Amino acid sequence: MVGRRVLVDTMVIIETHRTGCWRALASRYAVETVETCFDETQTGAQKRRPEQRIDPAQLRASLAAVHTVTDAERASLYVRDYAASNLDTGERDLWTHAAACNDAWVLSGPDTASLRFGVRLGLRDRLIALETLLSDIGHRPREPLRRNYTRAWHAETVARIAAEEARGPA
Repeated sequence: MVGRRVLVDTMVIIETHRTGCWRALASRYAVETVETCFDETQTGAQKRRPEQRIDPAQLRASLAAVHTVTDAERASLYVRDYAASNLDTGERDLWTHAAACNDAWVLSGPDTASLRFGVRLGLRDRLIALETLLSDIGHRPREPLRRNYTRAWHAETVARIAAEEARGPA
């Protein structure tokens, strides 16, 4: 594993497996997640087509790290910004881990609540679209990425969220 540290949520893991680009992503970046997101990749697996099922042993082996998040760490995030309560459990734990990191990292996830939380924490520059990560390593997915994983959607959504947050509550 080489390249920068990339934190990914459940949906990025599922999308990269759907589009056949997980191996490229995980071999060129230090891809990390949290246990909650890892577990969520197996939820509903029986409803996926066979080629979209994610083998848990292979997934764990391909990740640079799978982090455990404690209740005390979650509480620390809620103290920092109670808006963490708007996140689903996987995203909440990923942000709990990310917010505690002092080194360089970027976070990729298409959920607008997660993007909003990153903007609220002042970490807009650490949010990155999956398409950007793949483009930076010269990889084109065999299947087109869904719109909310694209660079254009990401830029538009983050800009809108930043403007809304700057205006404050209605």
